[in-house]
Amino acid sequence: MPKAAFSSPKTVSITIDGVKVSVPSGITVTAAVMEVGHSYIRTTPLSGQERSGYCQMGVCFECLVTIDGVPNQQGCLVKVSEGMQVTRQHTAPVISIHEGL
Repeated sequence: MPKAAFSSPKTVSITIDGVKVSVPSGITVTAAVMEVGHSYIRTTPLSGQERSGYCQMGVCFECLVTIDGVPNQQGCLVKVSEGMQVTRQHTAPVISIHEGL
């Protein structure tokens, strides 16, 4: 008997903001964050406004996340892998040009 043309995708286990989740393998980190129901990827440093992936091709930098402890990674350019640790980035402190003067 021939195999079905469509079968359920393989999954990988990753951790997003401390919660272990199972997501389809081969998708990007940004897609995985949205897949599990988060409405935003990061917050902005100045206003704290919620931001999500916009261009999905590495141009806009709206999808910055921390991956395996490395901050400011473009989630739309990184595919999920087994055991990956992802943290959405929340308002980073703004450095003033006058600081330390």
